[in-house]
Amino acid sequence: MDKLGIIDRNRTAFIMVDVQDRLLSAMQGSGALISNVNKLLESAKILGIPLIVTEQYPKGLGGTSAGIALPQDAIPIEKISFSCFGSEDFRERLHHLKRDTIVIFGTEAHICVLKTALDALKEGQEVHVVSDAVSSRKSEDWRLGVERMRQSGAFIATTEMVIFQLIEKAGSEEFKAISKLLK
Repeated sequence: MDKLGIIDRNRTAFIMVDVQDRLLSAMQGSGALISNVNKLLESAKILGIPLIVTEQYPKGLGGTSAGIALPQDAIPIEKISFSCFGSEDFRERLHHLKRDTIVIFGTEAHICVLKTALDALKEGQEVHVVSDAVSSRKSEDWRLGVERMRQSGAFIATTEMVIFQLIEKAGSEEFKAISKLLK
């Protein structure tokens, strides 16, 4: 694991955790969350970063929010465990990607995002949590959830910090496409 938290696109996968309408309606700053999640998704597509999407108990909470621009090939993994690692499908998909760095975003910071980050760290993954693309119902839960992940060894970043680390330099077609996205 890189102690500096330098994100290498060839070693990185994005994990979108439980961005579902029934959860979003209760989240602090859900509009900003949706906007930042969509920026991350579009950047992943432009940069070729693999994406894994989960949905917590979709029978009760519904599927991924219609406001989220999921790529057509993204097939959400249904789960009932709070940690994504509690799903065998998730574990298999991540293992198949052969990526040792994950960027996590979604809901809720102090429950499913936290449990997933902790399990990923336990598995030896380098973990980056996108603080402005995770949320909780209460701001105190969000704050302490993010702080708990930092205490455990996760790198905390913003949407733009992650995206610009992955781009690395200006002037490319990728940079131009992503610059338009971030305006």
